[in-house]
Amino acid sequence: MTRSRGLFGGIIILYFIIALEVLIMISPFAAFFYAALNPVLLFLAQGPATAWLAAFFLPHMVLPPGLFLQAVRVVGSVLFVGGMVTFLVCAGQVYFHKVFQRGPAFGGLYRWIRHPQYLALGATGLGLAILWPRFLTIVLWVVMAGLYYLLARDEERRMVNQFGDRYREYVARTGMFLPRGLERATDLLPFRKSPELRSLLGFVLLVVVAVGGAFALRAYTIARLPLWSKGRVTAMAILPGDSIMLEHRMADVLELPDVKSRLDQSSGTILVYVVPQQYVMQGMIADTGPQWRLYKHHQTLAMIADWIFHPFRHLQGDHMVAHHDMGGGSRTITAAGGMIRRFIFLRLDSTRQGNTTTHVFGITTTRIPQFFADVDIQNMILLDIHSLGPGTGWGRVPTPMF
Repeated sequence: MTRSRGLFGGIIILYFIIALEVLIMISPFAAFFYAALNPVLLFLAQGPATAWLAAFFLPHMVLPPGLFLQAVRVVGSVLFVGGMVTFLVCAGQVYFHKVFQRGPAFGGLYRWIRHPQYLALGATGLGLAILWPRFLTIVLWVVMAGLYYLLARDEERRMVNQFGDRYREYVARTGMFLPRGLERATDLLPFRKSPELRSLLGFVLLVVVAVGGAFALRAYTIARLPLWSKGRVTAMAILPGDSIMLEHRMADVLELPDVKSRLDQSSGTILVYVVPQQYVMQGMIADTGPQWRLYKHHQTLAMIADWIFHPFRHLQGDHMVAHHDMGGGSRTITAAGGMIRRFIFLRLDSTRQGNTTTHVFGITTTRIPQFFADVDIQNMILLDIHSLGPGTGWGRVPTPMF
């Protein structure tokens, strides 16, 4: 069993390494991390049957559109922070009992459930899956939940052997991961005489709910993105307030001579990201400059703390132009009083044709950066235009589409 526990621990550690990608990718260790992980992500992204695992199911670059998705974003931070705090409190309680030889911990949260530490780690993992919503993360979270169940069953066998009837009575009056009254809902499941089959059925239901729910969230998100379309061009505003500007100004931007000539030289469907000039995550869209390769800057802890602990500020868009000392400056208004927006143009490579959301944001659709243009949208003046190389600020790492 020791070898099995080691395997379980290794899989759980793997989950947290992948789930913490959002934190590692902006750290100086990103190059080492992706040297190992990116071949796996690229392999998954290239196979039609596995491409969905590298895709994202919630908005990460775009401010969450609508109250429901905003609430999901806040819940991600609450689950992560609350889960970690609960785990540490319960771990302290358990080790206090061990050090002072006071037997099993029956107080605190252990009064109602037998494994609050595993429940807390599950909540933390689910919070991470919301904060960095790759399908791979949610799949590994389901696997982790199954492993926690097996570990809990093994621990209970050992506790019964050690403490006998005292622990059996505790098991009889408390729930495993939820209070006893809530866990009675599982009595509705079939196979009451076969705990193994009932556990397997419960795991299958968890897979269906978690993965199916992630696909539903992705479809819900795409249906509510702030988009503008004309012909083969689709534009998406990172800030919800810019969606009105798209309706009135996007067609004029496409008619600017330098922009129009570059578009005429390309073919296929075009996706345009409309972002503040100092949008901190634009390196995920394209390699627009070294100041937006966040892993090359020493602000990892500040950005991690900001992302986790300030969800409401993120929902207001304040983080979009934060961290100006990275070299981006803070210029968003021209001397003439016009507002600057950066338009990042990408060509879409897909087996499907057209500019429907199914094509533009298809899981197998590849984005190929073309150029970016900085425009004074009030006065319709092109301030700057630059060609872009392939890949993003993180090279060929699969990044969010929305």
